[in-house]
Amino acid sequence: MTRRATLIAAALIALAGHARAVETVPPGAREFGIGRLKYGGGGDWYEDRTSIVNLLRAVRDRTSIPVAGDHEAVVEPGSAALFQYPCLFACGHGNMKFTPTEVQNLRRYLTQGGFLWVDDDFGIDPSFRREMKRVFPDDPVVELPFSHPIFHQLYEFPGGLPKIHEHDGGPARAFGIVHDGRLVVFYSYDCDLGDGLEDEEVHHDPPDKREAALRMGLNLVHFVLSQ
Repeated sequence: MTRRATLIAAALIALAGHARAVETVPPGAREFGIGRLKYGGGGDWYEDRTSIVNLLRAVRDRTSIPVAGDHEAVVEPGSAALFQYPCLFACGHGNMKFTPTEVQNLRRYLTQGGFLWVDDDFGIDPSFRREMKRVFPDDPVVELPFSHPIFHQLYEFPGGLPKIHEHDGGPARAFGIVHDGRLVVFYSYDCDLGDGLEDEEVHHDPPDKREAALRMGLNLVHFVLSQ
């Protein structure tokens, strides 16, 4: 079985009678889980603290995808634990920095079936682009068209990413890295999708914004497991 097939199988095959974990997803769990990337460089990798909790709850409540645990796991870019999760999430306002070993490990993870979603909290853009150039020197960060399948999964987003927070005031934009014909990195920019996924009292976003963010997050999960 290929690494890609293993990752998908690990996310989709539920064990009969398997009890759900109360906290983070245990490595090797045969249900869907998300890993939060704990990157170096001083950036606030730990932000959007309730976003993935709410997204995983929605996956459990609105889809038939089996979900392991109530929280994301925290994984470092150089760790073998990356390979236990079909999807990684990263966010922040500040600097993202990988060591040479982390660059190699992250590239191996992404080229062998993994997927990375990076959400710009307003300020991560320069370091994100610099580090992605190190991970994929021959595959540029490109803007995704509104016709991309990621916007047409469980929910339709004919105009691309929903705009959650103003930031620079421009339109929400989606970028990605395509390697060997497969989208391996998704980058939500000038959007703050993660903030829209947070608990209501964190940012006081209106219900329609929070619902749009949740639906787009579910599209991401469905895309990861179906591409």
